[in-house]
Amino acid sequence: MPNGPLSLPARLYLLAWDTTKGKVTGASQVPHLVRAGALTELAQRGLLADADGVAVPTDPDGRTGDPVLDGLLELVEESLPHKWKTWVSLRARITLDAVEAQLAADGYLRAEKTRVLGVFPSVEYEIDRVAVVDKLREEARLVLEGPVPVDEVSPRDAALVALAAAAEVRTLVPGREFRQYEARTAALAERGGTTTPMLKQAVQDILSAVAGTAPPGVPGH
Repeated sequence: MPNGPLSLPARLYLLAWDTTKGKVTGASQVPHLVRAGALTELAQRGLLADADGVAVPTDPDGRTGDPVLDGLLELVEESLPHKWKTWVSLRARITLDAVEAQLAADGYLRAEKTRVLGVFPSVEYEIDRVAVVDKLREEARLVLEGPVPVDEVSPRDAALVALAAAAEVRTLVPGREFRQYEARTAALAERGGTTTPMLKQAVQDILSAVAGTAPPGVPGH
């Protein structure tokens, strides 16, 4: 995909944007989706490992250089041990806020200061690089639909699409069409955790947690 410098959580966040409507789809589940992306990338980088379903830091001095990923890694290190599924939702807004701030600083988003109830300061975001988001969505759909064999998809791209599909992100595929890609999604999920057996289990736990946040009433749920 053309957005190599972007982290997995950042790409998942951008993928959730509907550029035709100028807003994020499934806003209530986006914090969980973004957090899941950050957990997955840390696991793929070998900085988080799986210990019987618990996310465990592997190196107290290990860092990625990405403030979003390193912020989550520090949170995991400083907290009581939790399972992957717990980390998908636990204080997930922290990771989402960090991703939005990072994307705004890098010029992907435009921050608009507002006030809630006319009193409390707040920030709303708009997409500034629509073409980048549209290209990301196009590439993600190609990964989901084929024709590239799953074993030729990078584990990082496979994880991106598998997570977005598990959360049933409507900008990727309309809700009623997800069922026809179930086999492909399962294969991509497997590919996303191919580095080690422990990573494979972690990715499956993360995917399961994200799937639980998908909107109710969609076929397959």
